[in-house]
Amino acid sequence: MTDMTERKRPETPEGEKEPLGARRTTKRGGGDPATRGRTTIADGVVEKIAGLAARDVLGVHAMGSGLSRTFGAVRDRVPGGTKSVSRGVKAEVGELQTALDLEIVVDYGVSIADVARAVRENVIAAVERMTGLEVVEVNIAVSDVKLPDEEDEEPESRLQ
Repeated sequence: MTDMTERKRPETPEGEKEPLGARRTTKRGGGDPATRGRTTIADGVVEKIAGLAARDVLGVHAMGSGLSRTFGAVRDRVPGGTKSVSRGVKAEVGELQTALDLEIVVDYGVSIADVARAVRENVIAAVERMTGLEVVEVNIAVSDVKLPDEEDEEPESRLQ
């Protein structure tokens, strides 16, 4: 004859009796928590990351065309206006990949090919590290060269 406590104990999937007082844990949701849900990244986020990474490269004087830099300089001087770090950057963001177009102004005397290579490397590393997206291409258009005796349209502050 089995005693009362023996009959009330639940059985494990293998048919064994569980110890008294044991708690059953139920796995909820199923699967790795990192795979539950979707993360989307806006084009503007990728553009800001790429713009900051491109500006960090020695030899990049400014970002954007002359017209966008002129409008940007006016906007920067308006009280409450903010500096656009994504100026000169256009991103197309998919679920797993992104493609970028950058427009830069280089300093006179630097190798444009070397600056473009460094910008590409820096932008790809920053975007892939921060977003997890694969950067499939970074197209760079050099729209101007900053000559030593030219006055700046806008003061670009560079932290060294």
